[in-house]
Amino acid sequence: MTIEPLLLTTARVCTFVGRAPLTNASGFFFERGERLFLVTSRHVLSDSASGHFPDRIEIELHNDAQNMAKSTGFSIPLYEDGKSVWRQGVDAGGEVDVAAIEIERQALPEPTIYRAFTPANLPGGFDQVEIGSSVLILGFPLGFHDTLHHMPVARQGVVASSFGLRFQGQGYFLTDARTHRGASGAPVVARVPALEAGQGDLPWTLLGVHSARLDVGRDAQQDEALGLNCAWYADILLPLTEG
Repeated sequence: MTIEPLLLTTARVCTFVGRAPLTNASGFFFERGERLFLVTSRHVLSDSASGHFPDRIEIELHNDAQNMAKSTGFSIPLYEDGKSVWRQGVDAGGEVDVAAIEIERQALPEPTIYRAFTPANLPGGFDQVEIGSSVLILGFPLGFHDTLHHMPVARQGVVASSFGLRFQGQGYFLTDARTHRGASGAPVVARVPALEAGQGDLPWTLLGVHSARLDVGRDAQQDEALGLNCAWYADILLPLTEG
């Protein structure tokens, strides 16, 4: 059975302090030349507002191409000599809720079955994505996933603000999609036909990194939640993975 390459780009992220589990989240692989990174939301790794300070994460990896029910856990320490190992984004609007951790390929189990986005999967121009364009948010909402085959699930949504404009001056755009805790760090992807020729057998454009639901002050008795989400522009990955 052939597995869609897109499903192998995304991994479940579990955070820990020592052996004590804390939270579930989502992440995905990004390749820059010979270097491999795990990308997730920065608040998954450290969040002062909620007092969330894990010291390691664990991701689930497939290790048998003939049997996708087989997997193994891979632990990544978040600090080395007292310093954080992740790279986090900053732009003109302030901190960006995206972080990248470089993975030493030689430390991965042999074999490891995964796929990674590359710079070729980033948008070539903001005018190629229209408001209302269909997107997928691929992740692990509330930790939910195919527990037999260790695969993420996809939620469908649309681009809900002008793609290319920084919403309220911040480095994100909005999506209209039903999301939950645990989806933080999920890739937001779309099919952009004009770009697919250079994307090989992973013909998906990486538009953003899902961060959190966006809401406003409202009367909880009368008004439903907006159902909108923040997705940080994926081009932040280029400065994050340089050097």
